[in-house]
Amino acid sequence: MNNQPFSPLDAINRISGFHQYILDPPRHLCYAGGNLCRMLGTGEEELLQQDRDGYVSFIHPDDREEYESFLMYLEGSGSLQYRLLDTSGQVIHVIDTITVYFQNGHRMADSVLTNITEQQKTRQQKETGKYLRALSEVYDKIFEFDGKNNIVKCLYGENSPSFQWLQNIPMEMDVAIDNWITSTAAEEDRQSLKEFFSENRNIADDRPERIFYHARCSTGEMRPYAGLFLKLDEDISLFCCRCCQSEEEAEVLRQENDTLKNMQALTMQFTEGMLAFELEDNRVKPLYTSDNMCSFFGYTREQWETLTDLRPTIDEFIAKGGISRGDIETLFSKGETEFMYYDIQRNTYRRIRAICSRKYDGSGKCYVMLHRMKNSPEKKTETLVYIRTFGYFDVFVGEKPIAFRNSKAKELFALLADRKGGFVTSEEAIGFLWENEPANSLTMARYRKVALRLKNTLEEYGVADIIESVNGKRRLVTERVRCDLYEYLSGEEEYAQLFKGSYLSNYSWGESTLAELTGEYL
Repeated sequence: MNNQPFSPLDAINRISGFHQYILDPPRHLCYAGGNLCRMLGTGEEELLQQDRDGYVSFIHPDDREEYESFLMYLEGSGSLQYRLLDTSGQVIHVIDTITVYFQNGHRMADSVLTNITEQQKTRQQKETGKYLRALSEVYDKIFEFDGKNNIVKCLYGENSPSFQWLQNIPMEMDVAIDNWITSTAAEEDRQSLKEFFSENRNIADDRPERIFYHARCSTGEMRPYAGLFLKLDEDISLFCCRCCQSEEEAEVLRQENDTLKNMQALTMQFTEGMLAFELEDNRVKPLYTSDNMCSFFGYTREQWETLTDLRPTIDEFIAKGGISRGDIETLFSKGETEFMYYDIQRNTYRRIRAICSRKYDGSGKCYVMLHRMKNSPEKKTETLVYIRTFGYFDVFVGEKPIAFRNSKAKELFALLADRKGGFVTSEEAIGFLWENEPANSLTMARYRKVALRLKNTLEEYGVADIIESVNGKRRLVTERVRCDLYEYLSGEEEYAQLFKGSYLSNYSWGESTLAELTGEYL
């Protein structure tokens, strides 16, 4: 029997992922429980460094900004869900419950992690199943490409005997692609297919592009096909293809391929803005939807689930949403269509792309899939952003000036405008915003707060997409705004009189650009 006295520290060490912060700059951990160290596969010394926050380096890069903002503004207690990466690179999903308080003059925080990785895997498997079932109703064949392990699997092969025996069997990626192209594709399309798979199989961005080719179908005929890659996560993407009914249909799809290049990032679970439903004798049976498409059709997630039992007519189904009967009739008669709707929250028109598994006359069964798409550049109504740099700096959305509540947030925007679309690092921005202070943990914390306030302000006006942020660097997306500086520098005669000798009068650092402009002006 162990007669050692029980210590409160033993209890703390048993709490899942417990750690304790001193939030005063420089923010750092002052305690890391044994469970946290084991979870991350690291030692206390790595986490308890007083000159930096050792814990945040284990947070997934895509989740760090949200975590930083949450911790910065938290008062009292709150919870946040995010991902960690252990020392082996494995992803851990956690819910972090943080309590902020003051002790001995310091702002402190206690953090307790709940590991929900298994629950997330179970949920993701269920969602993946729904997603694949929805895809299989529109596409003839679906292949899973695993870039991390360099393998490919056939997940669905319709009723094709040549693919059924390969279903769910992992194959070496390069060999499988080469064999498939050589044995199936038309000779004139083989080179373009090889280039397409080389460029897209380890898809790095979220803009699917179609490939059009001829291949041998199960009957032995050469038929036109259309295929595209969809990204599931960082390592997995799906190649989906379907046989076109005719050369005419293939040509229509080919002409519309440029539209697909601008599809919005597929970031909500598996695809941002995707929806699929089954139609049988004019009755709708929902198959899969992302949350934002639920709201587009006027339903909550709970209401969407009940539609499976209600089986509404197509007119009842679309009654509360942003799609008209005319849009539906065009889809059924052509098999594919695209239509516009007005997004009140973003104050802009958005586009929807719809695919029907067959032309539908109201009888029998067919399947419909919809993707929400991004305009390139997004087409604004009255919300065009105009930036005035000549004289005093101001930003207008439509005819309404943005009322910046924080002067440094406004100055950061001016700096991004001055860079004409180039990226500005955190260190560079600090050098302009706080000219006499070095870049350290204190000024970095100030800068993050300023950048967050700028983002929040732009979100209020529905124009957050004009600023792009990548790994802590920020830039102005110049093709989404109008600016007197850019118009003047275009050299077009109608803008030649815009510059009158004054530039960013609010900010002393604008003088270098002013000198360049004055030289050109003179």
